[in-house]
Amino acid sequence: MALNSLTESPIVAFTILLTVIFTVPPIFERLRLPGLVGLLVAGILLGQNGLKLLNPDSETINLLSDIGKLYLMFVAGLEIDLEQFRKTRNRSMGFGTLTFLVPMIAGIATGRLFNFGWNSSVLIGSLLASHTLLAYPIVSRLGVVGNEAVTVTIGATIFTDTGALLVLAICVGIHGGEFSAMSLAILLGGLAIYTAVVLFGFDWAGKEFFRRSGDEQSNQFLFILLALFLASVGAQVIGVEKIVGAFLAGLAVNDVLGRSPVREKIEFIGSVLFIPCFFVDMGLLINIPAFIKTLSSIWLTLVIVVALIGSKFIAAFLAKLLYRYNTAELLTMWSLSLPQVAATLAAALVAYQTVNPAGERLISEGVLNSVIVLMLVTAILGPVITSRFASSLQLAQSDFETDSLTTWWQGNEDQEVEKNQYPFTVLVPIYNPQTQRYLIEMAALLASHESGKIVPLAITRAHIQMDDPQLVTALAQSRERLNLAKEISQEFEVEVLPAIRIDDDAALGISRTSREQNASLVVMGWSQTTGLRARLFGSVIDSVFWSSHCPVAVTRLLSSPKTIQRILVPVGDLTRQTIGALRFAQILADVNQAEVVLLHVSERKTPPNRVENFVSQLSDITSKSQLQVNTNIQTIRGDDIARTIIREAQSFDLAVLRSVRYRTAGGLAVSEVTTQLIRELKCSIVLLGEPHS
Repeated sequence: MALNSLTESPIVAFTILLTVIFTVPPIFERLRLPGLVGLLVAGILLGQNGLKLLNPDSETINLLSDIGKLYLMFVAGLEIDLEQFRKTRNRSMGFGTLTFLVPMIAGIATGRLFNFGWNSSVLIGSLLASHTLLAYPIVSRLGVVGNEAVTVTIGATIFTDTGALLVLAICVGIHGGEFSAMSLAILLGGLAIYTAVVLFGFDWAGKEFFRRSGDEQSNQFLFILLALFLASVGAQVIGVEKIVGAFLAGLAVNDVLGRSPVREKIEFIGSVLFIPCFFVDMGLLINIPAFIKTLSSIWLTLVIVVALIGSKFIAAFLAKLLYRYNTAELLTMWSLSLPQVAATLAAALVAYQTVNPAGERLISEGVLNSVIVLMLVTAILGPVITSRFASSLQLAQSDFETDSLTTWWQGNEDQEVEKNQYPFTVLVPIYNPQTQRYLIEMAALLASHESGKIVPLAITRAHIQMDDPQLVTALAQSRERLNLAKEISQEFEVEVLPAIRIDDDAALGISRTSREQNASLVVMGWSQTTGLRARLFGSVIDSVFWSSHCPVAVTRLLSSPKTIQRILVPVGDLTRQTIGALRFAQILADVNQAEVVLLHVSERKTPPNRVENFVSQLSDITSKSQLQVNTNIQTIRGDDIARTIIREAQSFDLAVLRSVRYRTAGGLAVSEVTTQLIRELKCSIVLLGEPHS
């Protein structure tokens, strides 16, 4: 009895959940299985068919699971890249319609084949119609997000998920009992008005609030959470399932959040706490005897899985014929639209829990179990196929030519007017006299190459009284540093406009000044007085990366930039950030008559033709540069990328890296490879990042 009463305690249940979330996913990821599979298994083991440590009927579990379910759909709305969608709106609508209708028809046929009613069959069809962009990180890492086929698939997610949730809302309403044509019309009318209010009202309110609240991230965070739950409650008020509201809220605040730190915090708290709770609860609901029985009569599960895989392929094939895509693009579109996780699982759980007055569920336990198997199969199969074929995709050369990071140094003739209006400007925050000379030299070399100017900036911490003696002393020290910066700059015969700013936040002071001066580039340094870890993960650097409107170069210079003769640029993909790092290196090499080596490290199992194709594309991009710089491409096979780069960099003066970052509890950090490079490289380093990269 004591044990039972203990496990019923909300604190104990929450502690068990935290322990599971903390320990289980990493174990399964080491086994090369999705972490969410581990959460489902943990739910099964801790539920009524296992150790009985967690009760699926517990109010604590239900509350956390409900929040997780809403968060899952909210994040699904947030992750849709509206900017990418706008670029290919018509084709996204076309493929979205195909990849929604074809699986929908396949699902309805499957339901009818197994003698389900029309309402349940339509619901099964809607479960197959949506998709989750589970393999998006793969295409992002490969640098092919700008490929039209990928962009079209991402945009299609808006139609598949929205359509699937609207069908769910109608099917749940019909299953509830007395449902006539009039009540259906009222539901659809209310849904249309509600959708317009959420999408346009929340978007307007969010932009107004963010504009008025300035840098108050805590209040902005609470506003977004309030928007999520207001939309969910509003959906229930009009008789629609609350996950529809959560998804629409995600779409509504998508533009508001952009790539801001608040968005990172919103997604972080969901991904580490609430969404895992939802998957554990899904595991708790799985009845092992019934699950085994479902698998023993495997035909329903098999037909659902085959229907999904086949129908998604047919939709992608029709898009290939319609838009003249090649085979690699066909297979990438198919694999990206395969995974059935977010909308599918959330909708399946809602349908399973929907019971009519006669006590009948909208979908049976067999269908729910089949959907879980479908999720497991597609969550593994989709990313595997994506990683295999997406690497063969190519980006249009114009994607690089029109991007700010790849054009600000080129000085094309059609940009002369713009350059005369806004000359190339390098902002240089200075705060450490020990590193100031090399930092100013780097900025002056770049500015002189572009016939631009540099703006040395000294940030002085604000005080309550402007006549505070400490502030007066700090301002005097700032002027001394700026005078030294001006002297160094004059050696390079570039225009110098020193600036002092009094600000409470150094990072925002840098970003605001760069915007006011219309800076083309911010060149920052790592302090030599602090540990490397503090320099790398420092909040000032992270905040400037987040808020800057222009590229940011963070430097660790061990010698004068004037002496640099050999520059190494590790190239893992052909993203705009990588091309920006290449162009940055070429500018510096052009000033010093130096050599640039592009190093591509490929895994040993990579097919030779893929490496040759990559080198060919890289060579084309390099040849289009207007700078006559000695640029060589070197390829090496090795499974330890960081160690290979460190070994090859021993004979170089400078390594130009791009900032590739991931989420951590403290915000953003650079990737593990970059972290190791910065820690162990013996040469000078430039870490280059795009705005919001």
